[in-house]
Amino acid sequence: MEMQTNQITFGPSHHIFGYIGRVQNIPWNESGEYILALRFDSQDRMPRPDEYADVILLDAKDSYSIQQVDRSLGWNIQQGTMFYWNPYSPETQFFFNDRDPETNKVFTVLFDIVKQKRIREFRFDNTPFGNSGVAQNGGEFLGINYARLARLRAVTGYPGAFDWTVDVLHPEDDGVFKVDISTGQSNLIVSFRQLRDALVEEHPHVDDAALFINHTLWNREGDLIYFYARGNFSGSAGTRANIPFTVRPDGSELTVQEYVGGHPEWDLGHRLIGTDESKLILYDTELRKVVEEIGDPSIFPKPGGDNALSPDGNWLVSGYGQRGSNAYVCYRRSDGFWARSGMFDQQGYTSGDLRSDPAPCWNREGSQVLFPSLSDDGTRQLFVMDVPIG
Repeated sequence: MEMQTNQITFGPSHHIFGYIGRVQNIPWNESGEYILALRFDSQDRMPRPDEYADVILLDAKDSYSIQQVDRSLGWNIQQGTMFYWNPYSPETQFFFNDRDPETNKVFTVLFDIVKQKRIREFRFDNTPFGNSGVAQNGGEFLGINYARLARLRAVTGYPGAFDWTVDVLHPEDDGVFKVDISTGQSNLIVSFRQLRDALVEEHPHVDDAALFINHTLWNREGDLIYFYARGNFSGSAGTRANIPFTVRPDGSELTVQEYVGGHPEWDLGHRLIGTDESKLILYDTELRKVVEEIGDPSIFPKPGGDNALSPDGNWLVSGYGQRGSNAYVCYRRSDGFWARSGMFDQQGYTSGDLRSDPAPCWNREGSQVLFPSLSDDGTRQLFVMDVPIG
């Protein structure tokens, strides 16, 4: 069974939501009327420091007509600008990242679509970081240094942003930050120095590697955070660091986890959906081991792509690349029913900093999936796929 898809944005401009890790980053607001997106003009290079992307709303009740509400200098082609509807006001408020055009310091914005303005900016002048993951139950968000990422893994950073950690391999004043949204207070819950100290005995090569952090994923219950400490990604495999951790939101119980492949997604509790060789699996962070296989390779031929779990936890969508195209499988966990999409040609954007990842995102009802793809005219556009939930 092939799932029905519809293209909802069109050129000549490019439109994306952005891949930001699979933690209920739902593009739709609470009522489903609006979908958040970015609009920009060039896809053949990383954005310049002075290059804005438009923050837009697509009206799902009016043929996806476009309303521009703001713009941002804090974005890239893979991740977008870290959009997230505010869990405390999911109908009208959302977060995104920006940077100051004069200082190049990154910060996070909270925008209200009724008031049609920014109602708060979260700026930290000494350690200017941006949102990297909102607590799914609301109240707090995590932050990382996107300028450091631009130096050490360009695909995930903001080129030209202000970086206070240049030439420091394991800074004590950078790592994973946590922000209280109501007070604006920021705390560093894990530093790079702590990560180095936790790893150096078993992985002595980290002493010579400038570490960075990707995928700060907050679980559904809000009591555990998963992330990767990485380093030397341009070096040989033997010197590369790519090691997952968990930590409590207060910074306690920093724990090295066994490696889980792909782009992990939280299941319920303390279990992650990821890959182990060619299998889609559940990994228990408390037991630190794989506890279950999901489906089989005939259903998930390349499970190391992008996986996203529906809000009710029953449907899993797995996006994967094959012969230059992306495709999707939707799998119902309650009975094993599954359906596959057609193939979407990525027209050469399959690797490197400008690649077009599958990046599927659910709506709130678990009935549709939003995803990006190259369109027939060569521009990046957004598509909606209907899931056969009946």
